[in-house]
Amino acid sequence: MTKLTPQPGIMDIALYQGGQSHIAGVADVIKLSSNENPFGPSPKAIEAVRDSAVTLHRYPSTDHASLRAAIGERHGLDPDRIICGVGSDEVLQFLAHAYAGPGDDVIYTEHGFSMYPIIARMVGATPVMVDERDRKVDVDAILAGVTDKTKIVFVTNPGNPTSTMISMEELARLAGGLPKTCLMVLDGAYAEFVPDFDGGAALVDRYPNVVMTRTFSKIYGLGGMRVGWGYAQKDIIDVLNRVRQPFNLSLTALAAAEAAVRDEEYLTFCHSENARLRVWLAEELAKIGVPSDPSSTNFILARFADRAEAEACDEYLKTQGLIVRRVAGYNLPNALRITVGDEEACRRVVAAITAFKEGAA
Repeated sequence: MTKLTPQPGIMDIALYQGGQSHIAGVADVIKLSSNENPFGPSPKAIEAVRDSAVTLHRYPSTDHASLRAAIGERHGLDPDRIICGVGSDEVLQFLAHAYAGPGDDVIYTEHGFSMYPIIARMVGATPVMVDERDRKVDVDAILAGVTDKTKIVFVTNPGNPTSTMISMEELARLAGGLPKTCLMVLDGAYAEFVPDFDGGAALVDRYPNVVMTRTFSKIYGLGGMRVGWGYAQKDIIDVLNRVRQPFNLSLTALAAAEAAVRDEEYLTFCHSENARLRVWLAEELAKIGVPSDPSSTNFILARFADRAEAEACDEYLKTQGLIVRRVAGYNLPNALRITVGDEEACRRVVAAITAFKEGAA
């Protein structure tokens, strides 16, 4: 009996698992599993959301001109070379749909964002994983993995879930070493947490096959709105707009994102608090034998002796109302990814892991 059959590669996709939000039978839960801003969105973004309610019967703009102008003004970029999507994930999908397909390879790194192989399989391409070195992107490993079938290379910088990053010099070396027929995609979801870092915008201006993506889900606290954007040469943006749905972003999401990107005072507050608490959290955990690499994000990757200890600690944290993220699926079975929360949350994490370590001793 014949039946409908999905396209090749679709059934090879493992369903994405979001961060846990609830613990049965436990009150006063703090979610530290999805790298959300503990201070929430800008008050100006909240006000913009409220104001948008009276126009919900209207369709949003199809060109996102006002938001692109605000992004361009904030980052010193040409708005005509910016595209907006439903989170940066959608922009990554645009790139795969437009530039990869059956018979093509898509490279991602060992501990890279789990959506990359999903997106590759979505368009029938083959995901190819290359090794990292000490939880950092290895440019030489990527270049060694490139063949004439490689159409896209995804690089997360700073990394997720590693929290590490590589230098602009290394990124430039990678861009210069790739064939012109291969896109290099710099996923900068956490770029705003790095002082004086353009996320790779200068490389986009220098190399015609480099694309940068960014999101409003992290430091801007708009994960629930799902807004992201990409920056590339104009000819690439023209291609991507041909596969973009005209009304992909809601009127409310556009208003919230524009208000958020214009509120530089709130951005500065979130950046400084994250930097302060991130250092404190990492140092306090290191004192009790839980090291982490220097973080360039809003989370740390806490490392334990082995997988068993990491999982046991995770289970104990749940009993204390603390939800963090296991990352065995990222080839990091002995680690837990812990979002930098507010001060109370950070202190609760340190107290709980201290109690766990003392009990396990």
